[in-house]
Amino acid sequence: MAKIEKLQPEIINQIAAGEVVERPSHLVKELIENAVDAGATEISVEFDLGGRYVKISDNGFGISKEDLSLALAPHATSKIKTVHDIWNLNSFGFRGEALASIASVSKLSLVSRVKEAQEAYRIESDFGKISEVQSVGGEFGTTIVVKDLFENIPARLKFLKSDAAEHTQIKNVVKAMGLAHPEVCFRVRGQAKLLYFWEAVKDKKLRVQQVLEQDHLYQATGSYEDFHVEIYMSAPNNTVRTSKQMWFFVQNRWVQDRGMQAAVMDAYRNLLMHREYPIVACWLEAPLDEVDVNIHPTKSKIKFNQPSNSYRVVNRAVRAQLEKAPWLDEFLGNSAMSDGDAAVGSQPALNYEEPPNTIRSINSPQASLLVEDTEGAAYAFHDHSKSLQFKDSALDKIQYEQKNIIPANTQGQYEEPVVEKNQSSAHWGNLQVIGQADLTYIVTQSASSLVLVDQHAAHERVAFEKLMFAWKEGRIDVQQMLIPLTFQFDEEMVEALVTKIEDLKRLGIFMEQMGADTVAISAHPQLLKPKAIQWSLESLAKEVLDKGDGFSVEKMIGDLCATLACHSVIRAGKALSHAEMEDLLKQMDEFPLSSFCPHGRPVYVEYEFSKIEKNFGRIV
Repeated sequence: MAKIEKLQPEIINQIAAGEVVERPSHLVKELIENAVDAGATEISVEFDLGGRYVKISDNGFGISKEDLSLALAPHATSKIKTVHDIWNLNSFGFRGEALASIASVSKLSLVSRVKEAQEAYRIESDFGKISEVQSVGGEFGTTIVVKDLFENIPARLKFLKSDAAEHTQIKNVVKAMGLAHPEVCFRVRGQAKLLYFWEAVKDKKLRVQQVLEQDHLYQATGSYEDFHVEIYMSAPNNTVRTSKQMWFFVQNRWVQDRGMQAAVMDAYRNLLMHREYPIVACWLEAPLDEVDVNIHPTKSKIKFNQPSNSYRVVNRAVRAQLEKAPWLDEFLGNSAMSDGDAAVGSQPALNYEEPPNTIRSINSPQASLLVEDTEGAAYAFHDHSKSLQFKDSALDKIQYEQKNIIPANTQGQYEEPVVEKNQSSAHWGNLQVIGQADLTYIVTQSASSLVLVDQHAAHERVAFEKLMFAWKEGRIDVQQMLIPLTFQFDEEMVEALVTKIEDLKRLGIFMEQMGADTVAISAHPQLLKPKAIQWSLESLAKEVLDKGDGFSVEKMIGDLCATLACHSVIRAGKALSHAEMEDLLKQMDEFPLSSFCPHGRPVYVEYEFSKIEKNFGRIV
């Protein structure tokens, strides 16, 4: 049997380095957090060679000559004194591992000067071999230079990605640190080029605009059970293709938390297209005893005592702001046109003699848009002989009344407000209807823009909102089955579905368990096909198993209602009368999220008259 021996300090430090400094970006994060803890108001970051060279300078209060030798010692820290301090942290670093770990796997130079000292002092490490403290010239604050990172650990070195990939990770870390600390001025240089310069600002909004380079973000705030959030978020039409532009901070500490990300994505449900992600910066403050930051050496992951509280406060705040649809005020805020407005905004009517067979009255509900061909024959853009009657659609079999009702609490979930009719705003109803293009797009105009509305997508959103309300009110017509439909799933999926029997009844799906792996459906909504039922149940079971109760039912119902709405509304290629187009626009005003269909597609496209006039050369 091998003899048990105590590990040598250099081995311990290298093991710790493998946890604390997994890649160069983690090194940068640790050093910036140390600078912030030192009270720095200015931080300079330089990096090159895929992060194997890093230089961090700050104007913090520095390290005294007496403490400098301890700075590179393992588990030496000024941040905590007792076990209780871990649960009352006011600093970002606290383990006392970072500098010792970095010093053991690199050539490190640390120069620091406190305000009381007449000179600066330097200490160096050559892959763990610590030098004596020497006096040198230097400004107040601390400068740390790291070279040849992982040179003494070839196994770790080969796991680094390309220089470009490592540089990207470093830039992400610097952005996160910049977002977390708007009171600090950052200068960032990469490969000898100035990449970022962010002046210190007084609030988060200005720093978000600096770092994310986004001017059109909307602020949301909220509280729940002593959890408080401040969020800056993009409109659903301002998205990116990955989740990397979703930034989360807990106690102002940058973290990766799947629960908070899920809360945001669930809030954007039925507003985003597949594989679209919003731009979000979220700050969460929670009671100290509700958050454990000491579960991972890099401190990038946290654990909540009550994860549902963080989910709820984030989800509520984001959804509440989305349902205000603030982007409509920007794009359609000036949509109202008076009766005296010309058809093309402020342009005067053209003065010329009309050719035969040309109709210029486009404001009459009875008129069709016509165009004259070269031989004088008039072609109709659309045919009104078969006018669509919204009231005869299958959707309107649902008994729908808008009331100020909050749905009953479901399986312990908090109560979510129903989307109410928006009687105070008339963005869409104020648009002037001109006609219909390609039997698909309603052509309208505001005082400043030409606006095309996708008739199918618009009606789909209206139908979706009515279906969702009908589900919450339990008012969906159902069809009884003479012979129940049976579906087989994995046993754990059936167990998950059984917990949602009452919720499914509200949708009109009456289910009971027939065996360990079988369920039977005795009734279902009239608009729902058996194949869609199977897909819906499978989707619901997976959501419950993957994410717990959460909003699994709400999400599944939303997806299902989106599918139902898509198949029960007007289609592209359907002629609409002028009155029907106006009626659809007025219905859109009843629901604040009408600028997107339930699948996330945009409902409208806007062309500003100023841009059109430039294209025609009317203005420069």
